[in-house]
Amino acid sequence: MTRAQQQTRRLLLRGRAGAVTRCRDFTREALADWQWIPACDRQPGGSRSPVQEQGEDDRSPVQEQREDDERARRRERVEDVLLMVSEVVANACLHAGGPSELVLRHGADGLLIEVTDDSPHRPVLNPPLDPALPGGHGLMVLDRLSRSWGWRPAASGKTVWLEVPPP
Repeated sequence: MTRAQQQTRRLLLRGRAGAVTRCRDFTREALADWQWIPACDRQPGGSRSPVQEQGEDDRSPVQEQREDDERARRRERVEDVLLMVSEVVANACLHAGGPSELVLRHGADGLLIEVTDDSPHRPVLNPPLDPALPGGHGLMVLDRLSRSWGWRPAASGKTVWLEVPPP
């Protein structure tokens, strides 16, 4: 993905308080602007806009089902992205004193999510002690839902990055 084809959003953060919520809200807004969220989900209460209602009578039941399935897939993808953002930001809060920056880069290849913190320690993918208990699953979620993920050293700490294919 070349820089010319990318759209970038940056959120500067300090500390842990409210970081996960701020990052989720910031990401949801960016995804709406980048049209990852179906238009009917952007209306208050999830209702369809008048523009969408015009011409809906012309659709066959098969077309309606396909469109409903596509909207459902997009909603699921958005929820996956928000979960991954929550996990990587929560990890920065738990293990690194909180994130210092969230960067979202959108392009034809999908979405690149980057969370920078002040800890130089790399993330370690460990199996949880007990799969039935909460905690210790965050990096496994990233591993499962992202196209790829990793980390790199930053000026003062590290950046954890995730690649997410387009919806």
